[in-house]
Amino acid sequence: MLKHLVLTRVLVHLAAKPKPYRAIDTHAGLGVYDLEAEEAGRTGEWHDGFGRLDAPFAADVEALLAPYRAAVAAVRARHGATTYPGSPAIIREHLRAGDKGVFVELHPVDAETLGARYASDSRTKVMYLDGWTALNALIPPPERRGVVLIDPPYEEHGEIDRLGQHLLKAARKWPTGIYLGWYPIKDLSAVDRMAAALDTGLERPALRLDLMIERPDDPTRLSGTGLIVINPPWMLAAEAELFLPALAERLARSGYGAFRSERLGRGE
Repeated sequence: MLKHLVLTRVLVHLAAKPKPYRAIDTHAGLGVYDLEAEEAGRTGEWHDGFGRLDAPFAADVEALLAPYRAAVAAVRARHGATTYPGSPAIIREHLRAGDKGVFVELHPVDAETLGARYASDSRTKVMYLDGWTALNALIPPPERRGVVLIDPPYEEHGEIDRLGQHLLKAARKWPTGIYLGWYPIKDLSAVDRMAAALDTGLERPALRLDLMIERPDDPTRLSGTGLIVINPPWMLAAEAELFLPALAERLARSGYGAFRSERLGRGE
């Protein structure tokens, strides 16, 4: 949910200027998910995340959540009341006539499903390709402005370090692009190590946004999630200072909720 909210805020800021942009999702998944399907029902994770957002927040926080809530509503109107949008669906709902969305997925069945889902939309393109390969191949885009979302499955050891390395490489190749690198928070030391490397190596400004819903004292348990945002829109840091504490309070488990909004790299 944090990933989709921050992605939405970035897309809103990109759309504030008339020039077209390109949104690239390197690990796209299925695009739309049924919360009543067997897998979602088995884990039940959404109940403690998106499922706890029904009650409104304070007005200033609700104003920031409004485009995200609108995207969810639009996807549900199209696909059914029990669906939840993945990042491709979030992106699609924000594309204007001249904007482009590129969705990359390596799993053959998921890529086929995604391709069929968006085949009729000329603004989108689905690619069956490794996401890390696509990250290097697809930047800089023809529009020269846009956002790249990197959300790998984290099934292999060292993926958080790998994320940091690829973000550094990508930012050197396309210095003005906006990058969103999502990570799970289990072993907090791994995230700290990656963030420190980015702080030292980045020539561009960045934000580290963490949302913790359990105490990070068990490296085998998912305690929270976070995002590295390279070249964040100038208002995003101030927005995060509003929505992060509100989400930490609402989603806290066992009386613990925390957040971090920290600047990295070299500011402009």
